[in-house]
Amino acid sequence: MTDHAIRGKTVLIAGGAKNLGGLIAHDFAQQGARAVAIHYNSDATRKEAEATVAAVKAAGAEAAAFQADLTSAAAMEKLFADVVATVGQPDIAINTVGKVLKKPMAEITEAEFDEMSAVNAKTAFFFLKEAGKHVSDNGKICTLVTSLLGAYTPFYAAYAGMKAPVEHFTRAASKELGARGISVTAIGPGPMDTPFFYPAEGADAVAYHKTAAALSPFSKTGLTDIADIVPWVRFLVSEGWWMTGQTILVNGGYTTK
Repeated sequence: MTDHAIRGKTVLIAGGAKNLGGLIAHDFAQQGARAVAIHYNSDATRKEAEATVAAVKAAGAEAAAFQADLTSAAAMEKLFADVVATVGQPDIAINTVGKVLKKPMAEITEAEFDEMSAVNAKTAFFFLKEAGKHVSDNGKICTLVTSLLGAYTPFYAAYAGMKAPVEHFTRAASKELGARGISVTAIGPGPMDTPFFYPAEGADAVAYHKTAAALSPFSKTGLTDIADIVPWVRFLVSEGWWMTGQTILVNGGYTTK
């Protein structure tokens, strides 16, 4: 069964080659999207992007992949221009781009700080800017952040701290774009069972995260499953359009605000 609110829509997914972004791309194709534009960062993820494009096409949607380092405003402008020229004006824009760093503040270098700021905050800001310019009236925009925004914890200052501005970017964009019927939301998953999670965590931390959520005993791994995030993304960019300007933590009871 397809989702009537997604059927026939054109969707852009930043970071759409693999993991959560790839699953969203495949799911939206199955829900009847007309076209899915799949952004990926570098040659290291080219094969995954091509595989996701093939899966989307097999599900019946048009698809194309776009490579770009989105940490500059110019690159973001080009991505949206290329997407419009290739698959048409997006109705839905989803940004899953992010990078984790777990370190004591005393050990974080200026270069690491700048990189985390660029990937997690700057990219999100200019994604929202360009989405606001290019998404169709009554369109939907959603950004992936982190449930650490509701945590009281050390070592994630550069990660959660650079995701934190996205909450206000989301509020501001929702106010500015509301007159066009565009809803703007952010979703903060809990620690997800993907390759994105494990390199930043030691064995003790992994063990803790696998038991930290209220619903951990009912998860295959104890962590957030990307398959449990996709329906929330789908809902917020379809029937859930009346929710706007909000950051929703979806984490099985891992943390809350």
